[in-house]
Amino acid sequence: MEGGACHPVSPIPARLAERAEQLDADGTAGMPDWEQAVECGFVEDRSQYLAVLHETALLLAEARLERALVADSPELIRMVRMLEEIDSAVNHLSERAVDWYRSVNPGFSRKSMVPPGKKVRDLLRGGSCEALQDILDAIDQLSERRSALAKQVSLKAAGVLPNCSALAGGLVAARIAAEAGGVRELALMPASAIQVLGAKNALFTHLARGTPPPKHGVIYQNSAVHGSRRERRGSVARVLAAKLAIAARIDYFRGVSDPVFIARAREAIRGAGRSR
Repeated sequence: MEGGACHPVSPIPARLAERAEQLDADGTAGMPDWEQAVECGFVEDRSQYLAVLHETALLLAEARLERALVADSPELIRMVRMLEEIDSAVNHLSERAVDWYRSVNPGFSRKSMVPPGKKVRDLLRGGSCEALQDILDAIDQLSERRSALAKQVSLKAAGVLPNCSALAGGLVAARIAAEAGGVRELALMPASAIQVLGAKNALFTHLARGTPPPKHGVIYQNSAVHGSRRERRGSVARVLAAKLAIAARIDYFRGVSDPVFIARAREAIRGAGRSR
């Protein structure tokens, strides 16, 4: 019913399910009314109305269940956790390798000897200790596996979180979801919480000691945030978090990319980074 006039749609359940999804997303869905449906000529009687409603509800439930299982992908979260463990392992092993090398080369100082663009492990090459060289090879191999996994995480996130990935990048979107505890949890989270996800220590210190609150957490890794002027980073992080809150809901409840929303959100994020 629109403006008091009847505009019945096709009674085919598949099309009705699509229409119901659209109305639900727009927030314009109403309560079922079989009498109105009969009056408009949509169905002949209450029995037919209930049969069509039953088939449509089943299709809706199947679609939403399938989407929920895909959207709340536990695999993505496990991939992020593995990536974090590999990062930790590479950093820890690299520290131990430096300590080992320094024990036989006391004059070594990575602060003064590591040129830009180089890894500290590169400076440990060519030593006389064969065992250390083998360990360095193993660390490099693990680092390569880490890079490959990071690409897979980004690809997975692009499928599970298409709108969040378009705004923040696949890797950052995946890490935000992992920090939230899952895609569903992220979709239900307010923007203010998304903004500081991953800044637990700073937030705890703020609450316990009254230090300044953190302005950003994981989203700082996004180029729009860390690439902006220092005085604008808080504003950019705030706008990005607000748009990610909406993007997460679209990803979880609709499961499709929304190009119009993405374009407008990107413009808002760019605007937040401009000097005023």
